[in-house]
Amino acid sequence: MKTACLQFNPIQENTYVVWDDTKQCVIIDAGNSSPREDAALDNFIAGHGLEPVMAINTHGHFDHTLGVGHLKERYGIPFALSGKDRFLLDNASASGSVFGVKVGTMPPAEIDLDGTPEIRFGRTTLRVIPTPGHTPGHVAFYEPQAKALFTGDTLFRESIGRTDLPGGDYSWIMRSILDSLLPLGEEVHVYPGHGPETTIGHETLYNPFIVEVLNDEVNYKN
Repeated sequence: MKTACLQFNPIQENTYVVWDDTKQCVIIDAGNSSPREDAALDNFIAGHGLEPVMAINTHGHFDHTLGVGHLKERYGIPFALSGKDRFLLDNASASGSVFGVKVGTMPPAEIDLDGTPEIRFGRTTLRVIPTPGHTPGHVAFYEPQAKALFTGDTLFRESIGRTDLPGGDYSWIMRSILDSLLPLGEEVHVYPGHGPETTIGHETLYNPFIVEVLNDEVNYKN
């Protein structure tokens, strides 16, 4: 499995193209938001001879979905998102305006990740792991052979996703991280929705939100 990260839109969101030797690929959190960024993504796909088969999203915030419409129109591929986050697509224009980003109509999701335990393409299978907290329907994608984990806005390098937006919940995001992500193993490589890559091992040692809970300094279940 191979992974490439392209950073898009004013929020500096990480869009991932993931493929294997069959050349089939999925695009995780397509954030391309302008003709220039659309071209950058298209040129990467064409330059590597890839065949997009699905646009899959960790969650429904506008900065992670801005490019889905382009992918659907150009490649005719389906869009997968948790049904719990579809309200965010409806509110994308208003949410974008708060950040000074013009957002058009978002396409509907054809595949509900709530009832989809895994995403398959080529010879690759991505496990769908529910990780609510940043949003109600947030998920992570995990490929166990490569030990690659795409965490969206749940877990960042030495930080976590914000929980003060509609549908956010601090106790749930910490449950997601501690109960669903950390047990995957210290060597797991983390590809977050913003910022640099990291590992589960690094976050266990240096992420202050995780460390304070592991040291019993904070009870995240309150």
